[in-house]
Amino acid sequence: MSDRDSSTSTSQTEGELDEEMESEEGKNENERGGSPVPSLSNFSASLRAVVRIKQKYQAMKKRRQEMALGLGGVGALTGAPLHSSPKIFTFDGLPPSSFSSISLITQKKKRRRRRRVLFPNRGGCRTVPKQERSRATYCLYLLLAIVFVQVYNAIENLDDHVLRYDLEGLDKTLRREVFGQQGVVDGLLSNLQEYLSTYVHNKPLVVSLHGPSGVGKSHLGRLLAGHFRSVVGETLVLQYYVLHHCPQEADAQQCARNLSTLISEMVERAEEEEKIPLFIFDEVEHMHNEILDVLWQLVASKQSNEYLNAIYLFLSNLGHAHITKHVLHNSSSSSMAMTASIHHSNLVKELTPILRNTLEKIHPLWIDADILPLGLLEKGHVMDCFLDEITREGFYPDHTNIERLAGEIEYYPVVGGREYSQTGCKQVVAKVNLL
Repeated sequence: MSDRDSSTSTSQTEGELDEEMESEEGKNENERGGSPVPSLSNFSASLRAVVRIKQKYQAMKKRRQEMALGLGGVGALTGAPLHSSPKIFTFDGLPPSSFSSISLITQKKKRRRRRRVLFPNRGGCRTVPKQERSRATYCLYLLLAIVFVQVYNAIENLDDHVLRYDLEGLDKTLRREVFGQQGVVDGLLSNLQEYLSTYVHNKPLVVSLHGPSGVGKSHLGRLLAGHFRSVVGETLVLQYYVLHHCPQEADAQQCARNLSTLISEMVERAEEEEKIPLFIFDEVEHMHNEILDVLWQLVASKQSNEYLNAIYLFLSNLGHAHITKHVLHNSSSSSMAMTASIHHSNLVKELTPILRNTLEKIHPLWIDADILPLGLLEKGHVMDCFLDEITREGFYPDHTNIERLAGEIEYYPVVGGREYSQTGCKQVVAKVNLL
């Protein structure tokens, strides 16, 4: 069909429609008495325009379809590309999986849109930052565990080192054998416990016991020497009596050299055996200056580690006048119910500055020494000394006989209800031997 035929058909249909519309308008006018109505005419004109546009659109659509079919046949013969009308996209041919993917995409887009960017300077809702644990914390925990194990092993080793010297047995022996000096025993054991808890030291332990004659200084030294001989050996304990080893002042220089050599050998032997030697010097008040100088060099030497692991015990009656005067003047003010440890702590606190000042004037050996003063013995302590000595000699411990022997000892005047002995227990052995 050609364009001419389509135009003639469209003109014919338009003419027929116009004639029909005019005949209908005439009929309407005749029926209404021949009076024209403007509104209807206007409406009929617009209606005709709409019908005319519709007819044109249908004719154009039909013509395009015929042209597309004709061109398709020609292109199939000549190999020309096919031209099809544009297709309208719909969701009818899509599979259900595509709908799910589309819905997920839309949901993700909505989530991204809902996210709010929070700035620290603005108010409102703020999120707390997450604290990420560093890997270094685990290394720190491991290091702490290693340190704890090392410290625990060190403490165990210290306990083993203290057990080697059997300080508990020494404590029982001193409390059983020494009378009236429990405060001194406590102070001496505390120093030994602190020093023997480890093997490596930066200075030797120097303890100086001072007191009047007969209060138990030499007896305490003998008990310490016997105990250390049983735990460290005979070769690592030295008891030095000045009046016995070096009685002549002319031999003081040679005695000092011999003493220095002996101490060096004992310290070297103790280092090899990993033990701490004990040096006890009795009757220090009779010691010559040459020997005191040698001991001071050994005690105060800090140039090497040769003489640092050692215990030095000095026994003397230097300063006994201050101790006697202090005990007699303060016995009336002290309470009878005061324990021995409290009484000794007060005695040490008040007498230590006085004794140190007096001893430093004699020789600088006592500058770094721990000074422990021994007080006077009461009559009850003297009776205990007699009981112990009588039992050792195999005599019957008659209380009447012990009181008689204790009454033969000289005493100071009674002060504060206490009777102190002038010679302590020094004459006990001689009187028991006369029985």
